[in-house]
Amino acid sequence: MTDTTFSAAAEAARELACVAARAADDKKADHTLVLAVGEVLAITDYFVIASASNRRLVKTVVDAVEETVRETLGRSPVRTEGVSEQQWVLVDYGDVVVHVFAEDIRMYYEIERLYRDVPKIDWAAATEV
Repeated sequence: MTDTTFSAAAEAARELACVAARAADDKKADHTLVLAVGEVLAITDYFVIASASNRRLVKTVVDAVEETVRETLGRSPVRTEGVSEQQWVLVDYGDVVVHVFAEDIRMYYEIERLYRDVPKIDWAAATEV
């Protein structure tokens, strides 16, 4: 892979993470974070982490993320897990993994604590597509 190809792929992943974070925020997700985990995880470049106050809102946020990413960037998830339980839904795009938690589940697992040393991306300030 050339440096230009790598840069384009890295920028596309960052853009997807920011689009997903904005979509979650637009649907009233709480405490939305984008973490650059690529340096510590070989499986993905970014985590988007958001929480919702109830199970119905978890599904609403997940649906909004999938729809917005599809409409904006033409991408669909590789896989989605946890949709039926609506407590911790993982939307896997390969280079970006979106985690939407029910608030109590997020507090229990504290996933962002595991990655407290990785850079946080200011998704709200990122240029909109």
